[in-house]
Amino acid sequence: MSSNTTSNPVSREEPRSGALAGRAAGIALLVVLFASFMDLLDATIVTVAAPAIAAELHASQAQVQWMLAGYVIALGSGLIIGGRIGDDYGRGRMFLASLAVFAVASAACALATGPSMLIGTRVLQGLAGGLMVPQVFGIIRSSFHPAELAKAFGAYGAVQGLAAVAGPLMGGFLVDADLLGLGWRTIFWVNVPIAAVALVLGSRVLPESMRRHRTAPDVAGAALLTSSVVLVLLPLVQGHDWGWPWWGFALLATGVLALCGFLAYERTVTRRGGQPVLDPALLRVRSFGAGLAASLFFFGAIGAFFLTLSIYLQTGTGRTAWETGLVILPYAIGSILTSGLGVAMAARAGRALLVTGSLALAASQALLWFAVRDGQSPGYWMLAAALFVGGLGLGLAAPILVNVILAGIPGKDAGAAGGVLSTVTQIGGAAGVAALGTLFFTTLDDHAAPLQGFGDAFAAVLPVGIVLYVLAAALMLLLPRTAAAPSA
Repeated sequence: MSSNTTSNPVSREEPRSGALAGRAAGIALLVVLFASFMDLLDATIVTVAAPAIAAELHASQAQVQWMLAGYVIALGSGLIIGGRIGDDYGRGRMFLASLAVFAVASAACALATGPSMLIGTRVLQGLAGGLMVPQVFGIIRSSFHPAELAKAFGAYGAVQGLAAVAGPLMGGFLVDADLLGLGWRTIFWVNVPIAAVALVLGSRVLPESMRRHRTAPDVAGAALLTSSVVLVLLPLVQGHDWGWPWWGFALLATGVLALCGFLAYERTVTRRGGQPVLDPALLRVRSFGAGLAASLFFFGAIGAFFLTLSIYLQTGTGRTAWETGLVILPYAIGSILTSGLGVAMAARAGRALLVTGSLALAASQALLWFAVRDGQSPGYWMLAAALFVGGLGLGLAAPILVNVILAGIPGKDAGAAGGVLSTVTQIGGAAGVAALGTLFFTTLDDHAAPLQGFGDAFAAVLPVGIVLYVLAAALMLLLPRTAAAPSA
């Protein structure tokens, strides 16, 4: 369920000189897998806890959206430069430093006294996760001999599936269990001991690897891109609370102009021989441009879905957080069942799998719309069946999307293109939370009957998701037929 499933598998590696063996390699793998599990878990666990967080902290609708969007924007910002920093200054060192910051930020989230503090600490948490994730692939490659890499990456894929299942279930259990009277705060406290163990073990066994020749990261370009995205999302999230003033639309227009300025600046960096965040020449590759747009629509549809679903199920139908996790469970199971099939068939039918997966997700949302239309309160099995179909579609498309898109990119540009693509998926998720979340809350506020309004608000979001998935499927027809094999 997490957009992190599209993290870039392509890395610019120097020859391995310090590959580990035996117990040391196993412990190194466990360290990065625990950290990856924690990061992936945080992408889904908060959505189930969102209603409880909003109730205790008296958070506004916009603040609830920022708790998710702020994390995702910061995660994308970290991904922009995280890989290059690790390449230049040491992947193991960068991984451990980011993991430590992630643990501190998690504790700060758990101690939040108000929504503004929680949003700020979520941003820090997302930034640390964004800097940490790119190091995982490099560490795995430098820790294992080529013959063992397939098993190591297979274990990473299994952890992704486990996190997808554990997120909603663990979130629901921890909120309802109210351990030590901490309620939702335990979803953040649970990260601290995991990170502490990983830090102790990692400091002893993780190998250090870096690129021989350093290049200055495009910090100005990354800052300009992040600022542009925030300027676009800010009026979308806050517009309803502000009353849609004219200056909100002016901010939106400023953000669009800033994005154009970002592209112009990147052209300047390229002409000067620098390493831009986004090489504008990549956009001239038709399949890559189509892939970026498809990713934006695909993950934009997913971005707000679980937030609005969780609020609808808990506040609209009266389900507990644990019951909400059980409703979402079939989605995770479906994605696990098809993800292995998608990866196995990507080299023969990657594009067809992407289109099929996107259309299956559209069908899932159509089934959900049918179930909740006219204020109906569907039973468990009707919801579970619709979500299971969506999970099957996600498993076919999400794990292979990056490699199919990168199949049309020259090998020398694959690392840069993969980083840009991973960042766009995060931006898509944040944009979805902003736009579809605002539609949900606006529909809810305009409804005369509050409880029925939750069903109508959720029903209003679903057709937009269907359109986004269909648009993504149409753009995927422009992608290469098969996936690129990840380089070892």
